[in-house]
Amino acid sequence: MDRKPLFLYALCGSQRKVSTNRQLLEALRDHAPEGVTVEICELIGDLPIFNPDREGEHAPALVRQFAASVRAADGIIIACPEYAHGLPGGLKNALDWLVSGDEVPFKPVMIAHASHRGELVLEQLTEVLRAMSFSLVPAAFLRVGLLGKADDARAACLRECSERGILAAALAKFCDAIQPVVR
Repeated sequence: MDRKPLFLYALCGSQRKVSTNRQLLEALRDHAPEGVTVEICELIGDLPIFNPDREGEHAPALVRQFAASVRAADGIIIACPEYAHGLPGGLKNALDWLVSGDEVPFKPVMIAHASHRGELVLEQLTEVLRAMSFSLVPAAFLRVGLLGKADDARAACLRECSERGILAAALAKFCDAIQPVVR
């Protein structure tokens, strides 16, 4: 039952350092099983506005760096808030930079959601990811209601999710979809 190490690249739709979605991704990173590395992308807020004239060989260095990280990943985790009934512009912009490249097709993706609401953004995100030919892993969907909680309550909620194995179970389902265990 040996598995190769897995590299998961996490995209956060919120660029706030204290966002609940970021905290959820940090909890997943901090509780990843042995052999699984979760890196949270720090580039989204700095990417230039998507412009098809700047794709390919004309892409800015930061866009090439972002695309290389996506390409290198065995899977992508996306956590995203709902802004005005839609996707945050920064995340959509980052995804737009990947539309014409070869980094995405059939790349497994897990959606993590830090709110008890936000169905519109989940529908939109799912539609965009399908249009881009990501391979969604619905069994790994993770929803933890952190929105609206005070700092200590969020920390307690994430601690409870960790102790109950909820974070590990979602990651295990995702990793199994990426690299099935042969028994």
